[in-house]
Amino acid sequence: MSNQSVQRDGHGMGVAAQYLGAAAVWGASFLFIKVAVGGLSPAQVVLGRLFFGALVLAIIMLATRRRWPRGLRVWGHLAAIGALMCVVPFLLFSWAAQYLPAGLSSIYNATTPIATMLVALAILPDERLTKFKTAGILVAAAGVVLVAAPWAAVADTGNGMFFWAQLACLGGTTAYGIGFSYTRRFLRGHEYDAITVSASQIGAAAIIILLLTPFVGAGPVILNPGIVASILTLGGVGTGIAYIWYTNVITAWGSTMASTVTYLTPIGGVILGVMVLGETIQWNQIVGGTVVITAILIGQGRLRPPQRRRGMLTQDETQKIDHY
Repeated sequence: MSNQSVQRDGHGMGVAAQYLGAAAVWGASFLFIKVAVGGLSPAQVVLGRLFFGALVLAIIMLATRRRWPRGLRVWGHLAAIGALMCVVPFLLFSWAAQYLPAGLSSIYNATTPIATMLVALAILPDERLTKFKTAGILVAAAGVVLVAAPWAAVADTGNGMFFWAQLACLGGTTAYGIGFSYTRRFLRGHEYDAITVSASQIGAAAIIILLLTPFVGAGPVILNPGIVASILTLGGVGTGIAYIWYTNVITAWGSTMASTVTYLTPIGGVILGVMVLGETIQWNQIVGGTVVITAILIGQGRLRPPQRRRGMLTQDETQKIDHY
């Protein structure tokens, strides 16, 4: 699929509609995970999700006559990315869904940009810690503490898994951060487009979880229409079609604007959790989620104090502004 065809498809369907569609599907994914773990083990949920996602993307690869990557080295990197971006976080969020409300999981997922920033600062030599990134990290830490509400965990001794499930979600976002940084470092300058890389890494991830399932996915399988629909939607739409939508948005709007979809997913996750599953959302989770999103905006330099006109600044002040 060339950039021209992507743009035609984007205009035909409506770029804004694809943007909102991706946000809605990814926000609803936590609802689907919560439903699916009612009859499947976390590993079985991930296996179904990756299988149908890989199937949809493989069909797209075939229909658009794309070539699969070649070389053991490239496939080794793609397998590592698939493990970091799919297998590990999907397993952790699916396990956490057994103990956490879907809305709360979606709020933790919104910390992914902050986790990515921290990992990039640690392992990428060209990343620098600016005053905006520092402020974003500190504000995000405060938001996570507010969402986690450790004072409530101390008071409630009857739900020990609640604390560990929250840590699992943060582990999942950390895996995303490592995966994004790994992708940037080892696949920079390759000749493959986003759809080819996505289909390859999700296909590799599907093989990895298939090999792991006999060891970590044992358990009874209970299927009903809701569980089947959740797995099909998670895989075919959330891990397959929605990625194509997102690619079209990046082509039309640019990566910076497209990345703001992260801010909408917790909204959908919380609303669906309340409306469909009857979950209750606490004040600290709403406020903490807002703080986390604000931290992302600060860390990315999108929230800055108003500046005076450059003509009124001293030379030292102008140089500092240019540096950041």
